[in-house]
Amino acid sequence: MGENLSFLAISFLLLSLLSANEDKSIFILAGQSNMSGRARDYNNTKPPEFHPNPQILMFDANQRWVTAKDPLHLGIDVGRPVGFGPGIPFANALLEWDPCIGTIGLVPCAHGETFLSDWSKGTPHYNQLVIRSNASSEAGGRIRAMLWYQGENDSLTLQNAQLYRGRLEKFITDFRADIGMPDLPVFVVVLASGLGKYKDKIREAQMGIKLRNVITVDGKGAEVKPLDVVHLSLAGAIDIGKRLASAFLYANL
Repeated sequence: MGENLSFLAISFLLLSLLSANEDKSIFILAGQSNMSGRARDYNNTKPPEFHPNPQILMFDANQRWVTAKDPLHLGIDVGRPVGFGPGIPFANALLEWDPCIGTIGLVPCAHGETFLSDWSKGTPHYNQLVIRSNASSEAGGRIRAMLWYQGENDSLTLQNAQLYRGRLEKFITDFRADIGMPDLPVFVVVLASGLGKYKDKIREAQMGIKLRNVITVDGKGAEVKPLDVVHLSLAGAIDIGKRLASAFLYANL
């Protein structure tokens, strides 16, 4: 009788763990510096949108699920001054607007100062993106979407701007194939700022993507840091995070 009870207890524990894993909604955070996070909390106030929450986890550099806290990309975007980005505000907004969503898992994969060509299939950034994405779901949960915020560097040259749409469509198609999710929703932040004079061409390319389940989220008007024409401020990161959360919930109505 005791052995049967022990077996039932272990079985119940395993089922509970499996259920918890299935309930975790995983979001891949990829792109360059604005997704990685460059905002600073100069007054050490930490707005509530950035507060840690036990329902928000992050897949850290050691491939472990831990409580999410900024800088999310510490140990991922190596050698750069990582700070506050839109990831945690996105997750906090989801929890506020959809309390039934359950545990949220964020997978930081962004790298600052990258061109889209740095993310093409076979490059180190692409390979790590695929490895971390697959490992995160194997460690428990279901990938719900990728959040992509990149393009500032590509606005520097006409050639990169002209090639951007085709490159982005191929990148998304390759990534979906390599994680075995051909219909994975991808939310693309349309540039709020750019490094070069071809920013508008990048914006046009991003808004012109024709792939299924690719949703564009316009970043125009999001606040950037003082004396910085590219990187989001704390308010800007919150703004983009909430816009992404709203787009995700609307797409899943």
